[in-house]
Amino acid sequence: MALALFQTYSGLEAHDPIRYDELIRFVEEGRVDWVQIGDDAIRGGYKEGQKPAPRPAARGGEAKPRPDVFVTGRVDDERLVPLLEEHRVAFRGVGDSAWSEQWPWLIYIGLSVVFMFLLWGGLARRMGNQAGTVLAFGKSKGKVVQESEVTVTFDDVAGVEEAKEELKEIIGFLETPEKYSRIGAKIPKGVLLVGPPGTGKTLLARAVAGEAKVPFISISGSEFVEMFVGVGAARVRDMFEQAAKAAPCIVFIDELDALGRSRGVSVGPGTNEEREQTLNQLLVEMDGFAPHRAVIIMAATNRPEILDPALLRPGRFDRQVLVDRPDRAGREQILRVHSRGVPLADDVDLVVLASRTPGFVGADLANLVNEAALLAARREKDQVSMQEFSEAIDRVVAGLEKKTRLIKDDEKRRVAYHEVGHALAGFLAGGEDTIHKISIVPRGMAALGYTMQLPTEERYLMTESSIRKKLVGLLGGRAAEEVVFGEASTGAHNDIEKATDIARAMVVEYGLSDAVGPVSVSSERRPMFLSGREGPGGFKMGRDVGDELSNTIDKEIRRIVEEARARALRLLRDNRSTLDRMSEILIEREVLEGTELEQLLAEARRVHDERTASRPRDSQAAE
Repeated sequence: MALALFQTYSGLEAHDPIRYDELIRFVEEGRVDWVQIGDDAIRGGYKEGQKPAPRPAARGGEAKPRPDVFVTGRVDDERLVPLLEEHRVAFRGVGDSAWSEQWPWLIYIGLSVVFMFLLWGGLARRMGNQAGTVLAFGKSKGKVVQESEVTVTFDDVAGVEEAKEELKEIIGFLETPEKYSRIGAKIPKGVLLVGPPGTGKTLLARAVAGEAKVPFISISGSEFVEMFVGVGAARVRDMFEQAAKAAPCIVFIDELDALGRSRGVSVGPGTNEEREQTLNQLLVEMDGFAPHRAVIIMAATNRPEILDPALLRPGRFDRQVLVDRPDRAGREQILRVHSRGVPLADDVDLVVLASRTPGFVGADLANLVNEAALLAARREKDQVSMQEFSEAIDRVVAGLEKKTRLIKDDEKRRVAYHEVGHALAGFLAGGEDTIHKISIVPRGMAALGYTMQLPTEERYLMTESSIRKKLVGLLGGRAAEEVVFGEASTGAHNDIEKATDIARAMVVEYGLSDAVGPVSVSSERRPMFLSGREGPGGFKMGRDVGDELSNTIDKEIRRIVEEARARALRLLRDNRSTLDRMSEILIEREVLEGTELEQLLAEARRVHDERTASRPRDSQAAE
């Protein structure tokens, strides 16, 4: 750009370099119009129409005409001036350092320097504003959302009414801080949202900012930590400076466990010095943050047990709000929120859908509504019906239907007896969960069939008898294979794994074994919301358990599982005709659900009760 400006505005013409002897000859021939004699060079111009012939082009190319101005080196020749006077050539002497000759070059150099400075400054600013660049290492990566852009309110959050009540106090402080400072009350500096993944912790934090009409600064805990020591601490300082300028505001740190993991005393390859320095800086900043600045630090985690105790002490994250899985009423509210923009058919009952989705969190329910809408759109429907929701539940729970997976007839028959065995054994044993559907349609990666059992009501406690009935249902599939085919298959491996885990929890956690007694011999348990929808929380055997007690525990676990298996075998042998009839219907239709399934199970219950009533009392007592 500078070179183009120089050539455009400098007024300099192209030069024709010639030899000094050619200059003398051209003067003698009367071709030269004017001459400027400098200290090192002689410059001049040709008369109009007197330019020499074009120079021949190299390699046979087309010859180009000569420029109007020529230049040659100066030679100390006393004959030059008399020769110019003789042929009436205008001439004058100039200095090479004169401003009249050098200003175009000075402009060119100046413009080049200015351009380079502007280019480097722009690149530096761009690098400094982009995350991940060298100049942005110490800058916070928090995303600032202004109050006008926060559109989420408490109306968009459902199923967590207790958590919303806890957070309304935070909103009141952000709206009218003088109300609390006047009486000497101090609002908690930090609020920690604890709960399973997908329950809406981030959405709840955004809703607090939307209700309070304040800016929202969001950042993930992993965005603080870098490979260079000291970068994370610098980012923490920058984030708090940013929050102080935007006060009143809310700073939300998602996945706090990535940053606030408990510090250890070990030194070695496993020690993360950068993470610990970042955590120390966060603790210091939260301690020194003035409460009158109206800045609330909110964080979310689903692993509170690994957080450093210094983070949870009063003055830091001293208020912990549990955002738990919603109950049936909460799931209904969440479904209403996510189905606002979805046209629903008249047969859709959100109360029934809420009862059919136990253990689902907000993210699961949002995915359920979206899957149902996708199915309806794929079928060119204008509304989403109950059929799409039922198929969406199957897809979310059991996986995608494998229509192209070919199963041999004998395997299909075994799968049908296996699934009917689950349903029939659990139902006849008096299980509390309702059998909603039996299917032998392959789904997911390995499921050849499944039996969907749903609780009739919300339960937060389980008795020993209900757990044992659940074990009978789990082992009913394997028992049906043994009754009908005389041997079991590998299809029951997941059932055996679940049954063993439940039996182990009964012995080592719940104290439901007479041989071991009401003692807990497990340690390092994780919270229940980390264990998923099924099965107990994870545990590890305590180190203080002796060999004799360990052997007793193993025997008790095996005894509990064997008793459940024996009862399942007894129930299915006594009701073999019902097992065969339901299996044949399932093989033919591949899916049993609704009224037909209820009628078959009711008939099985009636036959079983009649047969049980006709037995001797001693036999009934033994069973």
